[in-house]
Amino acid sequence: MTQPTSYQKIPGILMALSSAVFWGISGTCAQYLFEQKEVDPAWLVTWRMIFAGIILVIFSLTQEKKAAFSVWKKPVDIIRILLFGILGMVAVQYTYFYSISLSNAATATILQYIGPVFVVAFYALKNRKWPILAEYGALVLALSGTFLLVTHGSIEVLVISEQALFWGILSALALAFYTIQPVGLLRTFSPASVTGWGMLIGGISFSLITQPWSISGVWDWGTFAAFSYIILFGTVLAFYFFLRSVTIIGATTASLLCSVEPLAAALTAVFWLKVSFLGMDWIGTILILATVGLLTLSKEEKKKGTV
Repeated sequence: MTQPTSYQKIPGILMALSSAVFWGISGTCAQYLFEQKEVDPAWLVTWRMIFAGIILVIFSLTQEKKAAFSVWKKPVDIIRILLFGILGMVAVQYTYFYSISLSNAATATILQYIGPVFVVAFYALKNRKWPILAEYGALVLALSGTFLLVTHGSIEVLVISEQALFWGILSALALAFYTIQPVGLLRTFSPASVTGWGMLIGGISFSLITQPWSISGVWDWGTFAAFSYIILFGTVLAFYFFLRSVTIIGATTASLLCSVEPLAAALTAVFWLKVSFLGMDWIGTILILATVGLLTLSKEEKKKGTV
């Protein structure tokens, strides 16, 4: 198979960066809705999953025709997709948005990026194999970055609430589960189909608790704009662009470029919502983002070593 030239990779690079920026800004839009429009996080999560799920399932149908329903043929796949939707999708969406409501988009997004460290820990335990040196380095960077982000270097005080820290770490754990659980499904079915059905299942099941038909928040043009952005750009287009970028530049490069997401969240929160983000916050951010790069590159080296 012919490798794409540097010029041919440009669209893939731009799409990966765009998806990261879309995701980052959507977190700030959520913060805007929570703080200024009094929208309930659970309500927003429910409708985000339902609307985005419908759009992605329709997209899957246009691309795969009847194959989009293949996930519903075997009992084992049905159980997997139900677990992914109810436990994986709901958990990762709600913990992230609730973490934003307790702190801010920048802090919540950065804390969620500790998730890959939990993924490494899970596979180390599952395979009964000690992590490699780079993975230990990533753990140190993640812990150091989190320490600076939540304490600004002081062991005596937290700069965010204990509740915000708890939900931020819970969000990272949910991201790890969300990453690991659907692996079997993604080996058989398309990402668009799995994610679309997962979101739709998650949204419908979560609606039994959240009762989304009761309108939440103050609705004006700003509310509609932020809500629409989260659905269209922060979910559907971001997902589509990321998948397209993977086919052009590969998963490793695409994942590394998506590390721009916390920076996009931080910058938009600082300049738009005037969130205070100090030197220690930026250092902590850089350390946590470095863990993503280190883990992604170490994963690539492992693959090369097994060839």
